[in-house]
Amino acid sequence: MKLNTEEVYKLFLQCTSVTTDSRNCPANSLFVALKGASFNGNAFAANAVAAGSKFAIVDEAEYADGKSIFLVDDCLLMLQSLARLHRETLGTTVIGITGTNGKTTTKELVASVLQKKYNLLYTQGNLNNQIGVPLTVLRLTKEHELAVVEMGASHPGDIEELVAIAEPNFGLITNVGHAHILGFGSFEGVVKTKGELYDFIRKNGGKIFRNADNSILASISQGLDAVLYGVSESNYVHAHSLGASPFLKVEWNGTAIQTHLIGDYNFENVMAAIAVGSYFGVPSADIVAALEAYQPSNNRSQFKDTGKNHLIIDAYNANPTSMAAALNNFAAMDVPSKMLVLGDMKELGGDSEMEHDKVVDWLKKHDFKSVCLVGDCFKLAAKGNFNCFANVDELNEWLKANPVSDANILIKGSNSTKLIKAVDFL
Repeated sequence: MKLNTEEVYKLFLQCTSVTTDSRNCPANSLFVALKGASFNGNAFAANAVAAGSKFAIVDEAEYADGKSIFLVDDCLLMLQSLARLHRETLGTTVIGITGTNGKTTTKELVASVLQKKYNLLYTQGNLNNQIGVPLTVLRLTKEHELAVVEMGASHPGDIEELVAIAEPNFGLITNVGHAHILGFGSFEGVVKTKGELYDFIRKNGGKIFRNADNSILASISQGLDAVLYGVSESNYVHAHSLGASPFLKVEWNGTAIQTHLIGDYNFENVMAAIAVGSYFGVPSADIVAALEAYQPSNNRSQFKDTGKNHLIIDAYNANPTSMAAALNNFAAMDVPSKMLVLGDMKELGGDSEMEHDKVVDWLKKHDFKSVCLVGDCFKLAAKGNFNCFANVDELNEWLKANPVSDANILIKGSNSTKLIKAVDFL
């Protein structure tokens, strides 16, 4: 017999956590058997129970025993509907965050600020997809006063699906840029998909936090109750960048906030956190303290002194919008001996050649000590200019033979190019 959502929820309430990894099954957890291209979680359900899970759900009858392992129609859909029921049962106020660039950094900054006043649940790492969002929501307890849920998208309808799970009361889109064009089909497809967060707020009531200086967000937020932030004094929160060489400094309410964030492009992320914190009544001094204490991680705008060089590591993701922001910021920095290590921008579909050509054209107009390009797309675009490598291993061999010292180096590329492996050689 297959269990429905309400029946599985009763099992969930007897458990202390949810896991989808049979190698990590805390005592009294609920194991959800998911399937992937190269694995079938159903086959590991019994192992999960033996390892500590109180119950497991599977969607293949041969693995169910009706005692601790129960059958459902579809484990992924059950995970999502279970999260939706849990969110509705608790009624916690939820802030949903998405955007092309800066959503994880903004989520981290918002969480740092809100934690100064509230018992807060927020997305860990980048668990922002069809699996990560329900797992985040299922971590909610009655003690949590607020939740910040990050939502990512690579195809049309992704955000619509995720907001139906998290049901945010507040929405924040950081920006809309050229990314995942291969999945969205066009820039218009990106705009429409990110705007699905606004669509949910518009239909269900609530507020959005919006950058008043972003014309695209203004155009798709008509009719919404918006808390505005930007450089104009007419906004609910207004602030000014005091520059970034390399760390961003922001002036707000007569106070200079010294962050650990690399790049002026993080200014709007900081403003978003100030706006959310201010709206939810976090004292100004606590907002400033939280922003100054936050240390970026996960290879997102991280600064690293290796003893030989100063590195700006932004190797988690890259698209035309974030690449342009990183390059322009680096070019404007008043530091000597600048070097670039750039990796291919992925998932651009038919725009890939054009976008890589744009970067190479930009590089030709600027004078850097050295430029290293990694990946087939950049190699094709470079046409013999600069140092080009098929992969990061080739780059590392070159760095061994040509040691770099006393340089300021920007490392920027899509995660799949694995540029992080070059750090040990710099």
